[in-house]
Amino acid sequence: MDNQTEKLIVENVLNALMEKGLIESTQISENIIKNASEKVNSSDETCTSCEPVQLDSNTEIMVKNPHNMEALKMMRAATPARILMGRAGARQRTASYLNFLADHAAAQDAVYQDVSDEFLERTNLFKTQTIVENKDGYLQTPERGKKLNEASKKLVLEKCEKGKNVQIIVVDGLSSTSIEANVEDVLPSLMQGLKAEGLSVGTPFFVKYGRVGVQDEIGQLLDCDVVVELVGERPGLITAESMSSYMIYRPSKDTVEADRTVISNIHRGGTPPVEAGAHMATVVKKMIDNKASGVKLSEILK
Repeated sequence: MDNQTEKLIVENVLNALMEKGLIESTQISENIIKNASEKVNSSDETCTSCEPVQLDSNTEIMVKNPHNMEALKMMRAATPARILMGRAGARQRTASYLNFLADHAAAQDAVYQDVSDEFLERTNLFKTQTIVENKDGYLQTPERGKKLNEASKKLVLEKCEKGKNVQIIVVDGLSSTSIEANVEDVLPSLMQGLKAEGLSVGTPFFVKYGRVGVQDEIGQLLDCDVVVELVGERPGLITAESMSSYMIYRPSKDTVEADRTVISNIHRGGTPPVEAGAHMATVVKKMIDNKASGVKLSEILK
C-alpha cells in the first residue's frame, strides 16, 4: 500500500467520524492526517532504530478475580503451556495474541534460518551437506536428508579417522536455533565425559539439511561403534530451542527406529545442556559395553 492510499484511508475514516459527531473540529482532523502522513513517510527510516517491543510474560496469571488463586498458581507452576491467559470478552487478550505471534515467528525462524558460519568456526565444526540442495527440498523430501552428497563423503573420510569408539555429528534438523543455543555447552561436556570413560572419539562435524537417519550412513562410512547425533527438533510455541541426541550402536542398512536411544528436550527450560552432555557419555559407555542401543539396550538393562 503506497503512502497516498494510506492517507486517503485516514481521511475517509475521519470524515465518517465527523459525520457522526465524534470529531468536532476540521482542524483536529487535518492535524491528525498530517501526523499520520509524517509517520507513514518516516516509517522506513525510524523502524530500524525503534526499541524492541516488550511483551507481557506468558507465566503470569491473567484471570481476573479468580475463585482460588492458590490453585491457579499451582497450575501455572506445573506447566509452560498457554493457560490462565485471561480473555477480553469472547476473545483472547491482545498481549496473549502478540505472544502467540512472537513465538510462532520464532518457530518459523528456527526452521528456515541456517546455522551460521560464525557458529561453526567458533565450535570448530567443519561443514558437510546431504544430497538436499535447498531448504524447500529439505522440507518436502525428508528421505533425501539421510544421505551425504559425494563431496561431503570425501571430506568426512579426509578429516575423520575410522574405527573410533564414538563419532559425534551435529545436524541442523528442523531448528537451527536449538543448535546455536545448546551445542556450545553440550559438546565440551560430552567430550569430557567420553574421555573420562576411556572412549576414543572421532572429529565432530556439522551436517547441513540433515535428518536423524543420516547417522546410519555416517556410522557405516567411518566404521565406528556408536554415532551420537545432536539434532535440532521441530520447534513449538513453547520453545524453538529444543535439541535431541540420537545415539545408535553399529548402524547398518537394516537399522530401524527402535535401534536408536534418544535423549530429548535438551534446552535451558528442559534438560540442561551441560547435564545432558554428561549423561550422554554414561549412556554411550553402556551401549558399547552391551553392544546394543535402543529397545535392545533397554531390555538388557532391565
